[in-house]
Parts: sequence; C-alpha cells; structure tokens
Amino acid sequence: MSTTVAEFHTVVESLWPTRYAEGWDAPGLISGDPDDEVDRVLLAVDAVRATVDEAVSTGADVLLTHHPLLLRGVTSVAETTSKGSLLATLIRSRCALIAAHTNADIVDDGTSSVLAKRLGLLDQQPIVPGEREGTGLGRVGRLEHPLALGRLALALGELLPATATGIRVAGDYDQEIRTVALCGGAGDSLLDHPAVTAADVYITSDLRHHPASEARERALVGSGPALIDTSHWASEWLWLDTAAAQLRSALPDVEVVVSELRTDPWEFVITQ
Repeated sequence: MSTTVAEFHTVVESLWPTRYAEGWDAPGLISGDPDDEVDRVLLAVDAVRATVDEAVSTGADVLLTHHPLLLRGVTSVAETTSKGSLLATLIRSRCALIAAHTNADIVDDGTSSVLAKRLGLLDQQPIVPGEREGTGLGRVGRLEHPLALGRLALALGELLPATATGIRVAGDYDQEIRTVALCGGAGDSLLDHPAVTAADVYITSDLRHHPASEARERALVGSGPALIDTSHWASEWLWLDTAAAQLRSALPDVEVVVSELRTDPWEFVITQ
C-alpha cells in the first residue's frame, strides 16, 4: 500500500509534534501536495541548493530537514530569490518539503539527547524541561569516568563529521570533567542557566564573543563551565540517523536516506 505525503506528515507529527515547538519556530509541511505518493525520503539538516538538488536527482518524494526553510518571513518566493528558487525546484519535481526543528530538539532521541547518548552521558536530563516528562531543551548528565577537557574535545571530534572550523575550546586542556551540559545547535541563550553554570563543561554551537567571554570571566570569580564550541550543522547532523531509523520503523515500505552532504557554510580557515 502506498503512503501519501499527508500520511507521512502524520507520522512526522507523531514523532515530533509541532504543537510543542518554540513559539518563534516554523516546522511542519512547508510545500507539497498532501495527496502525492511517497516512496523515498531524503533527510538533511538544511534545505539548501545542494540538498534540494540531491533530493530531486535521487527521486525523493519528500525532503525532510531539521531547519525550516521559511523560518523568517519572506515577501517574495520569486525564482530570483534563493528560497523561491529552491521551492520552485521542489514543487516542479513534486518533492514535498517538511521540517522538524525545535519540536525534534526537545524529545528523547532528539538532537541534544542523541549527542548526549553518543558521548555516554549518564543520568541525562533536559536543561530546560518541556511540557511533557523527559522532554526539553538541551541535556545535562555525567561521564561514567572523569575525563580531561582536551580528551573530551578529541572524543567529540571523533563523533562529529569534520568541518572547516573544527572544534573550539575555552578552558584548561587537563581540567577534569565530570558533569557535561550540552545543547545541539545554537545554545548561548542557556549560558546563564543554573544547570549549565553548575556543569564542568558546556558543549554547544555558534558561541558569540561577548557571551562566551563573560561566561569565562564569571568562572574566574565563582563558578562556571569550560566551553566547547562545535559546528552547528555537525552537532545536529548526528540526529538524522536516529530520525531515519524511527521513520523506517513506522513506514517500512518507504525508503529513508540520510544525506551525507556537508551543509556547514564555512569552507576553510586561515590559522595564524
């Protein structure tokens, strides 16, 4: 029996309900005919030219991304605009576009939980609990055995796909790490949370100069974590394999593929 876009979207909703997304977020069905059939799905972090072309060239009926293409309002989807061009390509190819963003961040087996499990964190809990038990933003837990900050950063580098910017660390290489707080994607809004300031290290992405500097200065006069800054794309890409497995279990007749394309925006760095 064939699966329709509407039926596939129902499964997505059952796994990552949009009603629990952050108020500013825009996940869900972005484009596509609900009555179209779905035989093949491509998962990616971003809806960009490379992943849209991959979806079309490989015959995908749905492109499921983590980041919503229309997160911020637009006044035109003309093909002279980047987003309009992507939508036109998908619509002409009858490839639906669906996003699962903060609604997929907060769940068990969501972006942060997957990263915490891959690092082997024990007794992990959300940093900011959600409406449902066990859900929420970020995760905090403890390592089974203490580890030097530098060794933890190296282990993280082995878990994450390589990017031009690599992994940045603020803290002493030999600092002993027992408790870890983390947030997949951009997480500097949680730097002041008690669960983060009480941890030995905070792992997240897109840390800006001033919030990171202030967090490190506070650590000098009181308490506060070392910081590990990773690629935003890389920290969330790990979740795609878990999401794909969940979709395959729910829809065994649908082929679900994870894109291997790197959509981190940075191409190279110059070290000084």
